[in-house]
Amino acid sequence: MATSTVNVLGSHPSPFVNRVLIALNVKSVDYELLQEDMSNKSELLLKSNPVLKKIPVLIHDDKPICESLVIVQYIDETWTNGPSILPSDPLDRAIARFWAAYVDDKWLPLMSELGKAQGEEAKSEVQDKLIEALLPLEEAFVKCSNGKSFFGGYNIGYVDIALGCILGWIKAIKIMFGVEIFDVTKTPGLINWADRFLEDKAVKDVILKPEELVEILKVYLAKRQVANAN
Repeated sequence: MATSTVNVLGSHPSPFVNRVLIALNVKSVDYELLQEDMSNKSELLLKSNPVLKKIPVLIHDDKPICESLVIVQYIDETWTNGPSILPSDPLDRAIARFWAAYVDDKWLPLMSELGKAQGEEAKSEVQDKLIEALLPLEEAFVKCSNGKSFFGGYNIGYVDIALGCILGWIKAIKIMFGVEIFDVTKTPGLINWADRFLEDKAVKDVILKPEELVEILKVYLAKRQVANAN
């Protein structure tokens, strides 16, 4: 078991930072979150991630590791005493990596598209795309979970962390725009999974409450409106 100094450069609203914090909690690793202001990036961040200059960054014994899913894999391989995040079977591990990549490459970009959509019709179109893109993940959940609580089985695993990190923002979007992304008839398994994920002890103190995220979203949209007007 690795015993060492662990810091995370990040910010609580960031779903990608939340991936790292949840993984550390799954492994019961003590860490300190060093809050970053992305409008005024710290010298430590610029030094630790000079290529991309973004969060999250895990600093383990003064050595930086960047990119959220890379960090999650590093955590799983470094702290072997806790529950495994990635499956031990090579095929299952490859499948988990595939679906995590699907979340990042296919699904999360649609969430960004929703934030940029102007007008009810445009938002409705993106909403339909998001629901449609969730259908393969619904099928994957049924197959990967094999009747258990999470993609990873009885415990939160790699795909759970990859997808679950955005659940707080999904609730905030529903409150603010009335856009429902999880469909009770099309993705019932994911709806139940999401409730279990948010209530898990590794998660519940990491992801901000939807009401807090709504206030953050309001500030962001107001700033964007001012920027677009100039």
